[in-house]
Amino acid sequence: MKKNIGTIDKVIRIVIAIVFAVLFFTNVVSGILGFVLLALAAVFVLTSLISFCPLYWPFGLSTDKKTE
Repeated sequence: MKKNIGTIDKVIRIVIAIVFAVLFFTNVVSGILGFVLLALAAVFVLTSLISFCPLYWPFGLSTDKKTE
């Protein structure tokens, strides 16, 4: 897998994941929407850790300046 997520993109994804997790665990968002947000948070963290976003790949997008 060729890296396609840059540093700023990683930070944004992690921050959004933290916000989603906090909303879920403080019961601000619950039910199905809460679980969907929690799943999205997990995906954001995973894609940040591996520096690859499968949704960017088919469109040839990259926020990583090193691979452009």
